Amino acid sequence: MYPEDRVLVAYVPEPKDFERIQADGWYRIPVQYAPKGLYAEYIAFYFGSKFGDQKWAVHYYARNLGHELTIRRELVPDQPDHEHAGDLYYKIQLGPLIHRPEPIVSLRWRRVTFIHTTWDRFQDASEINDLLLEGDAYVDRIYATLKEREERGESDYRIGKTETDDSDN
Repeated sequence: MYPEDRVLVAYVPEPKDFERIQADGWYRIPVQYAPKGLYAEYIAFYFGSKFGDQKWAVHYYARNLGHELTIRRELVPDQPDHEHAGDLYYKIQLGPLIHRPEPIVSLRWRRVTFIHTTWDRFQDASEINDLLLEGDAYVDRIYATLKEREERGESDYRIGKTETDDSDN
């Protein structure tokens, strides 16, 4: 493991999806929603709201052993009539699951589908903001200082254009 190894944090919406990851050793991503960077060395799993006490956190990760393209019907044969049964999916083959001794938590609810980060950030992270690679460098310095002082802060991680972006023109 190298500090610059890539980690893709991926959303797992339901416990039954994680049970499939545990039992079968793979994770699926619909092609139409796939992020750039399926070539990350590791895949980490962010649990959704249906995980009870483990919700909104990363508890597990695994080595990415490669991926293949297939249709959902082949991945989930017990749901042949699912509305997306004929859709294309990436099937990401995983190494053994590794449990993090301390989860990476989200201090507030947030919609996460994928986060790209690096191994060093992933190893040092205690909360989701620690993983974010993008954002204004000055804001990130402020966030790091607040965290060192044990104060709550949010990293400035913008997705798309906001109303304030339009008013600045």
